[in-house]
Amino acid sequence: MNKKTIRLALAVDRKGHLIAKHFGDADKYLIYEISSKGMIFLKEEINPYKNLDEEIEHGSLRKGSAIMDLLESLGVLVLVSRQFGKNIQLVNRLFIPVIVYSEEPAEVLDTICKHIKWIEDELKKNSGAYRLFTVKKGIIKKAITKTD
Repeated sequence: MNKKTIRLALAVDRKGHLIAKHFGDADKYLIYEISSKGMIFLKEEINPYKNLDEEIEHGSLRKGSAIMDLLESLGVLVLVSRQFGKNIQLVNRLFIPVIVYSEEPAEVLDTICKHIKWIEDELKKNSGAYRLFTVKKGIIKKAITKTD
């Protein structure tokens, strides 16, 4: 791994399990940093925008933008969730989105760490349209299209 650090935000519920809902519907985000020294937990960030505009439109652009601004200000580069909504087309301009199938953060982080080179390579491309990663026991990456 190179000397660059990579910050990840995991979308979790109140109990700390990855949610089976869209990223923006998380109760909180667990922020981790991966570097050549390993992985460390940095902080837990409550999602203050969870219900923003929900009475008007689920997955609103305003809500998505607010969450993106918050996580960008924390230096996050990778978003990890069990689902993403329609805002994924905005998300992938600033972040690498990662869909996971496990609700256990430790299991997901272990797999991501084993395959961190793929994420590092994607960050180096910095094309303004990062690919979507899917994590089961390994990692798959694909382009994001309007139908994703």
